[in-house]
Amino acid sequence: MVTSSPPSPPHLDNSDAERRLHEAEERLREAIEELQRRQRRAAAHAHHQHHLDCPPCDHSPDESCVAHAIGNLCQSFLLSYGVRVGIGILLRAFKLARGHSYSSLLDLKQLVSEKDLIVREEACRIGLLFGGFTGSYHALRCLLRKLRKKEAPSNAILAGSVAGFSILALNDSSRRRTLALYLLVRLAQCAYNSAKSKNKFHLWGSHWRHGDSLLFAIACAQVMYAFVMRPESLPKSYQDFIQKTGPVAEPVYKAVRDSCRGHPVDILSLSAYLSKRGKSDYSKLEEFPSIIPCSIIHPGTNSCLSHNAKATSATFKKTFPLYFSLTFVPFVVLHLQKFTDAPFRTFWLAVKGAVRSTAFLSAFVGIFQAVICLHRKVASKDHKLVYWIAGGLSALSVLLEKKGRRGELALYVLPRAGDSLWCILVNRHLLPDIKNAEVFLFSMCMGGMMYYLEYEPETMAPFLRGLIRRFLASRISNPSPPNRTASYTYLQALDGMTKPKLEERRDSESEPSSEKYNLESIPGL
Repeated sequence: MVTSSPPSPPHLDNSDAERRLHEAEERLREAIEELQRRQRRAAAHAHHQHHLDCPPCDHSPDESCVAHAIGNLCQSFLLSYGVRVGIGILLRAFKLARGHSYSSLLDLKQLVSEKDLIVREEACRIGLLFGGFTGSYHALRCLLRKLRKKEAPSNAILAGSVAGFSILALNDSSRRRTLALYLLVRLAQCAYNSAKSKNKFHLWGSHWRHGDSLLFAIACAQVMYAFVMRPESLPKSYQDFIQKTGPVAEPVYKAVRDSCRGHPVDILSLSAYLSKRGKSDYSKLEEFPSIIPCSIIHPGTNSCLSHNAKATSATFKKTFPLYFSLTFVPFVVLHLQKFTDAPFRTFWLAVKGAVRSTAFLSAFVGIFQAVICLHRKVASKDHKLVYWIAGGLSALSVLLEKKGRRGELALYVLPRAGDSLWCILVNRHLLPDIKNAEVFLFSMCMGGMMYYLEYEPETMAPFLRGLIRRFLASRISNPSPPNRTASYTYLQALDGMTKPKLEERRDSESEPSSEKYNLESIPGL
């Protein structure tokens, strides 16, 4: 008699199952930490009977509010300062290694000299931004509890908004505006998730499988259009990053821009550029060309295919050190214990993550150049809409990234597109030019973000929630409880059980993401 074997269970996506398990463990961890905070509040309430009308603070009763705020300020300052300086040093090391000056890697004078590594001021400003916000936020939370005699969501909103003025530590208004718009996008994401969870609002199309890629494509289309046609609407550092990453020179982009607008092309500067590239025999330059031909866009070769292949390869070589630095250094600084436990594994995961992210960016450049060359093969007149379409098609390279990172990339580029659109509308006098508007926008957004962090944390992206708690609320999210309660013991046991399993299961998923710390340029290097 032949017995049939029981039907096998349906196949599950391992990565999806592991992601859900990790999210469930994170929610459990957060619930236990919230229970610990309530227990500390109860203990502090019993310890301070003479202040029965004032809710206790989140920190330990043995620590004063001033000491708590200063401690968080110093810790966040040192973390952010260390991340920025570490990235600068690693990039400087890559630069020396690229020049085959390997012995100079051991020479501290060449590696960290002020002449070649100008990061001190910027690192201090970033440290003051993060540390200033953290210290002032904790101080204001304690002050509002004592003044208002109650704990309310408005306390978090008010404290976050006032602490948000620490953005003034950055002296570049374009960077402040970019950060403000980035927070605005994140705040909108939290508000939408909150409304959706309460069945109050649901955006059509949000369930699409590649909705994040579509959003990324729309944002990239606006950014690349702005780079070619309206470069003044992008921050100078972002312009420089795109220009250095791509293979087309700035005089050529200027000629393309003038041609699309019907303006006369600067023949002198274009001829000087072509002469430097060994194209001195080019004599058919027109003052009002209908389209800039491929022979000017890539004068080094007559083959568009060869040009695109070289552009993709060159982009990979140029950007890999940057992505590796932005992947490796923040992970080491923010997760030092994990790095010391498994340094080689961390290094390997950083290499894998950097290779994947660099491949995405290289493919983006290659596709953008291919669309431009293809247009010149089939059309005799240029149009500015071509560069908007080219930017959108180039964004298809985001499919090389993991699904979880595509949304992060979309939300990273979207503020850049909004920043560009803002500047264009201001220049056309369709929006008022309000001085320091980005400071007030950042302040209001931080108030909203701190509300969602403390009262609806599940509405925030796990990466953003973890990053804010690590930098801005490090002592709230990582308290040292005075008493070893049952919940604390269980939390420690949970760490011991899940960490080895997660480290094994998430080899392909836990590599530090370069997009999470994606700084588009490193001034001074």
